[in-house]
Amino acid sequence: MRNIIFIIWYKMPKLFLIPLLPFSLIFLVIILVRKYIFINLLSRYTSKNKLIIIGNLNVGGAGKTPFTIWLANYLHAKEKNIAIISSGYKSNVNSPVEINHLSKADDVGDEALLLQEKTNSVVVSSNNRVKSTKYLEDRDFEYIIHDDGLQHYYLNRNYEFVITKYKSPTNNYLLPCGPLREPRFFHPDATFILSNYHDNEYPGFYTKLSQIRSGVDNKVFELNDSKFTKSHLLTAIADDTDLKQELKLYHKNIKSLSFADHHKFILEDIPVTTEPIIVTEKDFTKLKVFNIKNIYILEQSVFPNDKLIKIIEKL
Repeated sequence: MRNIIFIIWYKMPKLFLIPLLPFSLIFLVIILVRKYIFINLLSRYTSKNKLIIIGNLNVGGAGKTPFTIWLANYLHAKEKNIAIISSGYKSNVNSPVEINHLSKADDVGDEALLLQEKTNSVVVSSNNRVKSTKYLEDRDFEYIIHDDGLQHYYLNRNYEFVITKYKSPTNNYLLPCGPLREPRFFHPDATFILSNYHDNEYPGFYTKLSQIRSGVDNKVFELNDSKFTKSHLLTAIADDTDLKQELKLYHKNIKSLSFADHHKFILEDIPVTTEPIIVTEKDFTKLKVFNIKNIYILEQSVFPNDKLIKIIEKL
């Protein structure tokens, strides 16, 4: 289904989108009214801690979670006390839960687990961001980072970082005519950051595969290790296009199997093979319960440019 929608948005002539334009106009009116109500009529919660909101305007992956991990670790290295709030999307979580080593993806969300595993931050997951923020108010944090919280106007915020994928296919229409959840002018004070960006004209960063790690014994392998010449890539992320292209630089004939973002894996989803099964770090948070002997994890590193570093230094 995801591939069909992306083909309609990005591959088909714009003429085919005309019938959807009235629905996009209706959607614009709805989100304008919604934002006006939250900003001007309702009481929004203001935390005693500084809130950093990270999100994106487009449907699909833009690199929000890798950026959140990098930002939390960067600030921690500056001896800042950091907490992260995740929505627990497609999990069973309702009231705020602080993530620990016993937490399970089905209970708290795959991204919440990844954030806890990859940072030194306190991570809280729930489907109510105000409650999660209040849950942390009895502790002192320099910053509370909300991963994927841009459209949640219940909260006042000190900083907004909007992640935009560099050189992504062009379609600047609102849903359902295009991929935009909101127009850019909704966030006049936000800092717009380019992902998958290798230059320095604008604030941005790129991610790069760094190594492959065994899910059984944590043994580390080089990306070009011949062990993975014949292997299977299993993903359930928003957009695995760039990942596939980068991995093919090392191994041309990898078979791939893609599911929708946050897909809840069952045993039948996993290829029956003795060859290596390669997965992302986020997907491994859900797959590790199956104790698969031939599973391997792709690890990535984030590389910010100088302009982005200067912005973070001024927080």
